[in-house]
Amino acid sequence: MRLNRRTALGLGTMATAGTVLGAGSPASAASPASAAEAAPTTPARAARRVASVFATQSAEAGGNWQACVSVADPSGVPVVAVTADADRRIEAYSVNKIAVATAVLDKVDRGLLTLDQQVEVSAAIVVPGGDGIFSLDGAYPSRVTLGHVLANLLTVSDDTAVRLCGLVAPAAEINAILVAKGFPNTQVEPVANPNRFFLGTSTPRETHDLLRALVAGTLLSPASTTYLLGILRSPVAFTDGIRRTMSSDERARIATKAGWYGDARHEAGVIFDRSGAAVLTYALFADGQADPDNFGATHPAVRARAVMGPKFLAAVDRIAGVGETFRSTARRPSNGG
Repeated sequence: MRLNRRTALGLGTMATAGTVLGAGSPASAASPASAAEAAPTTPARAARRVASVFATQSAEAGGNWQACVSVADPSGVPVVAVTADADRRIEAYSVNKIAVATAVLDKVDRGLLTLDQQVEVSAAIVVPGGDGIFSLDGAYPSRVTLGHVLANLLTVSDDTAVRLCGLVAPAAEINAILVAKGFPNTQVEPVANPNRFFLGTSTPRETHDLLRALVAGTLLSPASTTYLLGILRSPVAFTDGIRRTMSSDERARIATKAGWYGDARHEAGVIFDRSGAAVLTYALFADGQADPDNFGATHPAVRARAVMGPKFLAAVDRIAGVGETFRSTARRPSNGG
């Protein structure tokens, strides 16, 4: 799909906000907001602002975009801001590490695993040259807790952490857990070794809905929900995209996970209001842009998300979130000692 303004706003396929999540107000076709324009005061207006920002930035970046974005509405169902090819099943890459963590934490919730139990990091299990820190250790074997594994899986997007999760949650079990939770398209890809897998597929809508279920408290136990969101909102979580040009306080209002491979640059997450209630959920999948060998912050799709982030936050800054509040833990830098 070559993105244009009509596909970005869902026109011609799902033209109104109510089409996808049942909201009653259109969230399409708005003129770009000027920098001086006041923050919207209703979810529908906020959704229109978000839609305009997405259309402008994704078109400028070029390539293909599949996305699902919604704004919480305290009076009812969320207002859809963006549906761009939202039901296409595509390679989710490291965004699916949220789904892998969900399966592991589901087993924790059922008493089958504990976060303090240890797994072995052998030389054979380390992904050579992969993203993360395990490949930098240079000393194996070692042992780490599942909590350590998940923290590295979701912050620095450690590739070896995927294999470590597979030691306690085989591919077939992960997929079965996700199907049982209502996500049949969000699946890892099994390989010959049952404890290993590629990160597999999802759709923008399923990733969006999985995140909404997480903040609604219907995906995992309260303890696991708080734990998972705490990692995704931490200062060391992904900062090149949505959170790049934000203060530390603003970054703490956003739980996010990116995924990159080949020419794909994806990111999905949740923006919280000042009280800690979820106010905007986004799943942004992009591929086919220029400079596919650039995995840094200047890649066109990543740069586009860096512009979207502050504008999305400003669009919902006067909108109240919905559901339970998740206050971020105060982070204070240390000088050692």
